[in-house]
Amino acid sequence: MLTGVPERSGRTAMLGLAGIAAGAATVAAMHVLGPSAQVNITRRTISEYALLDNGWVFNSAVLLLAAGSVAVLLGLIRAGLVAAAGVGSAALLFWVVGLLGVVIFPKHNWAVGPSISGDLHRMASVVAFLSLPVAALAVGFAWLRHPRWRRYGIAAVVLGGLCLACFAPIPVALLLEPVTGMRWWRAIPLGAVERLLATAEVVTLMTLGWWATRVSPCVRPGETG
Repeated sequence: MLTGVPERSGRTAMLGLAGIAAGAATVAAMHVLGPSAQVNITRRTISEYALLDNGWVFNSAVLLLAAGSVAVLLGLIRAGLVAAAGVGSAALLFWVVGLLGVVIFPKHNWAVGPSISGDLHRMASVVAFLSLPVAALAVGFAWLRHPRWRRYGIAAVVLGGLCLACFAPIPVALLLEPVTGMRWWRAIPLGAVERLLATAEVVTLMTLGWWATRVSPCVRPGETG
């Protein structure tokens, strides 16, 4: 056991969980408060909120989520659950970079027309949405055989798979465009799909953060701890 490390990892992860919860709660509140409450949640994406008068609230919430994610990553590394140079860490960093890209590059404002910023926003969203489940799967699979952390590993793998399943309607709709003759964002309730995906990813992230708070000895895959 490395003296003091588990305590620091737990505190860091708890701070991360607080930031993630605050960011998620703020976005949730935007669904019922202010001008953002008028947005069609079935058809319009969450990023639509950034184009409104209270768009700064949305951007602040995403930055909180990004900061919380960094803290969770640090907690996971300090707890010995992921290697600093491992796939899980890299994927979580890509998740954070994707979130920052969502804020830096606003989505297309279709009242004006398409833009380079909107294209970069879409790319950043895809990077974020795919990176987090990859991180969860990488971390989960590494601990599936550990006697103490096996259930957390299973939870991470299941949640990572759930995130990918929530994302799946988007590429499926895109691939079926030639068959359906309908643009992919009209073929599915894009806003509902994105919100379901975002919810699954927040739950996944918080599960990883909670896992980091539960580590007592700093153990590695294959150790009994």
